[in-house]
Amino acid sequence: MSKTSRQTLQALGKKLRKLRKEHNLTQEKLAEQLRISTVYVGFLEAGKGSPSLKLLMKISRKFNVKVEDLFHR
Repeated sequence: MSKTSRQTLQALGKKLRKLRKEHNLTQEKLAEQLRISTVYVGFLEAGKGSPSLKLLMKISRKFNVKVEDLFHR
């Protein structure tokens, strides 16, 4: 994986964690709402998961942000 790709996934992970905490959600509750595993939420927040476009759209709708905003800290 390229350095740019790693940085992009890390930025997504930090943003996801920030949004989740701002909405007072646990990883378990967010996973339930997105219909993914708690482990995968942890991977995403750690910048190790590569979500599908479908999942990115679910996350953006959940937090009422644009998909592209998920990649900005």
